[in-house]
Amino acid sequence: MTPWQRHVEQRFTDVAGLRVPLPGSGATRERWALFALLAEEDLSLARLSEGHFDALAILAELNGPRPAPGDLWGVWAAKPPSLEADGGRVSGVKPYCSGARVCTRALVTAGDLLFAVEPGEPVEGTWPATGMAASDSLDVRFEGVPAEQVGPPGGYTGRPGFHHGGVGVAAVWYGGARAVARPLLGVREPHALAHLGAVEIALTSARDALERAADEIDADPLDRKQQAAARALRVRSLVAEVAAEVLDRTGRALGAGPLSHDEAHARRVADLTVYIRQHHAERDLAALGAMVTGDDW
Repeated sequence: MTPWQRHVEQRFTDVAGLRVPLPGSGATRERWALFALLAEEDLSLARLSEGHFDALAILAELNGPRPAPGDLWGVWAAKPPSLEADGGRVSGVKPYCSGARVCTRALVTAGDLLFAVEPGEPVEGTWPATGMAASDSLDVRFEGVPAEQVGPPGGYTGRPGFHHGGVGVAAVWYGGARAVARPLLGVREPHALAHLGAVEIALTSARDALERAADEIDADPLDRKQQAAARALRVRSLVAEVAAEVLDRTGRALGAGPLSHDEAHARRVADLTVYIRQHHAERDLAALGAMVTGDDW
């Protein structure tokens, strides 16, 4: 583990002790503003922190076990493959487990069931990536690990908070894009200023979309209007596109200099490049397209 990775781990431990509003509690803007600020500091830190606070929101929404002081939670729901559940225990290998070696508890999916578990055994060498290196997103092997079911079958993805949490991830992407764009503030060449202007438009659009989504969630936390799924797809797709534009325009404006001589900037670029690939791109756009009626245009 590198010194930077140890620093991120310590910061995660510190941040996890904060009291953060739940989504839909009337302060969703404040929740996502914290995620964005953490992402500006470091995207891996924000990834770990967002996962921890998402887990706390899930436990509250599904009446799961009460978190203990000092717990560091992760939400490990990537698929395939899926874990197998049998008699209150889970077995198998779960990929992309952020915080694999630091989380003390985790929520894991097995089919359409969600379980609270003690961490399994991290599989060393399964996250060799440069981008998001400090997120510690190793595969984790479970061999008959005791598991407490959280919520009913399908409860994890069927609850309104599943979509609210998805927009929370976009707030992290936004903060990461804002950090990547910071070096543009010092440029004065005309072509670089043009890129800065375009980045300002993009980031402002992302911020406005996130703030509007936060207000809509606070006004309808239980999704009685059935807008949460489309909202999440719309905002995530917008912010992912904004992040990609920021990466492209910042690189074109600044050239190779910061990437080769500024370690922090190079890490931010690598981290954001990897992290926005969590977005499902055309698959999510197709899902959104299937919901469009045009009534609100």
